[in-house]
Amino acid sequence: MPKMNRRTVLVSAAATAALAALGIPASALAAGRIKLAKGQPFTHEGLVELARTMAGRPYVAPPSPPADILARIDYEEHGKIRYRTDDALFADGPGQFPVTFFHLGTFFRVPVRMHLVETGGASSGGTAREIVYDESYFDMPANSPARKLPRGSGFAGFRFQESRLGDQKKLDWRKNDWVAFLGASYFRAIGELYQYGLSARGIAVDVAQPDKPEEFPSFTHFYFEAPRDGSDTVTVHALLDGPSVTGAYRFTMQRAKGVVMDVDCALFLRKDVGRLGLAPLTSMFWYSESVKRTGVDWRPEVHDSDGLAMWTGAGERIWRPLNNPPRTIASAFGDDNPRGFGLLQRDRNFDHYQDGVFYERRPSLWVEPREGWGAGSVQLIEIPTDDEIHDNIVAMWVPKAPAKAGNAYRLRYRLHWLADEPYPTPLARCVATRMGNGGQPGQPRPPGVRKFMVEFKGAPLEGLPFGTKPEAVLWASRGKFSYIFTEAVPNGVPGHWRAQFDLTVDGDEPVDMRLFLRLNGKPLSETWLYQYHPFRTNV
Repeated sequence: MPKMNRRTVLVSAAATAALAALGIPASALAAGRIKLAKGQPFTHEGLVELARTMAGRPYVAPPSPPADILARIDYEEHGKIRYRTDDALFADGPGQFPVTFFHLGTFFRVPVRMHLVETGGASSGGTAREIVYDESYFDMPANSPARKLPRGSGFAGFRFQESRLGDQKKLDWRKNDWVAFLGASYFRAIGELYQYGLSARGIAVDVAQPDKPEEFPSFTHFYFEAPRDGSDTVTVHALLDGPSVTGAYRFTMQRAKGVVMDVDCALFLRKDVGRLGLAPLTSMFWYSESVKRTGVDWRPEVHDSDGLAMWTGAGERIWRPLNNPPRTIASAFGDDNPRGFGLLQRDRNFDHYQDGVFYERRPSLWVEPREGWGAGSVQLIEIPTDDEIHDNIVAMWVPKAPAKAGNAYRLRYRLHWLADEPYPTPLARCVATRMGNGGQPGQPRPPGVRKFMVEFKGAPLEGLPFGTKPEAVLWASRGKFSYIFTEAVPNGVPGHWRAQFDLTVDGDEPVDMRLFLRLNGKPLSETWLYQYHPFRTNV
């Protein structure tokens, strides 16, 4: 693809006529106020070929505005800068969802180039015109350091606002957005409960590798297709670049019950990668009811997600509660052609959080492969944290074959940002994991013994005949089980059961466990996986 000509073109009467001939009304450009560069041919496959070509060349970091100016646009100063919604892309159409842009600052230093794709779309060939940065797009104080940035410095990211055609009394598009791309290859969307939470990423490179630091490739260019009037779907293309990988992405995003994104990406490796994470998800888990040191914080629980759910290629449903471990832990769950996985927020009870930031509304995010992914593993990275400000959880698909320089990958998958997983299991699901000191009530509590109470709820447990108890099927990587039994939770809720057991174990190495409920040889529940860290004294 030819290099973009940086010469700025202000949309004038003549340009407006040209846009109309291409099928783009002038209103698409915020009444002619957005400044565009000269057009260049664009197709998605052309973007893929550009990424392939770039992978054969040495990495060159994108130019950045003066570091001293960006350093002065700190958290406080960045918060004073607001994009003017009157200047939003598609503020008056076509389509429902205007686009606004994020400003550069000390935490977002890499300029991201934004483009409008004119005509019928990238598949049939179009023209891409860069949206050139101008400080007049932003409301900012007269003394803002951002005013010192050179002309055309670039944006940090973008977001789609809510529908301009919707009920503005209920949801004003100028004050509400539903998807945001900001920082490296991170992006996030609200779920059906209208709350942001965890993030997705375009790629994860060498997360938690002991011999090398993690690499954070960036989306460097975005291309917005002009949407059809009335459509609830938008399409954005992206170019990814980093020291070890390049890529081309197409995001087809639908604002429906929650948010659904179809992702089509082509990736090309410049260098060997020790751990290549595809379709990665990033979240925060500080503590839950499972493990919490007294007085660590006033709230009962603090997390954006409480577990990793998996639906294996063989059909098994698995729930793995998250940990805040004493050291960085990488867990791999081998599979062939998985049906899906996701980081979920299952606990929706406000009383369990007591916080006005709405942890009980945080979205769950499910990854659905759209074609066979072959052999590999869902990998879960858990990193210690002592605060809620850090994203310390990563879940991703890692192919079994080594990720070598010159490798190419074509991946298609769907992301579901919802309150729950999109294809719930018909089996009973795990709803709580509780721990305490082991042993018998009224007896001295023996050292090295931990008691577990794992709760399940669902239809297969509702119709059990009176006096019938499901069997707790248990396995552990080490240690010994005792005092095992199941019982209905004494709260009168049909189908709510728990399995109780003690685990005796020596040493402080992690213990991996499996549990599910069974009756007459048939599973009644999904499989509970847990990694227990013995004798832990803090969170």
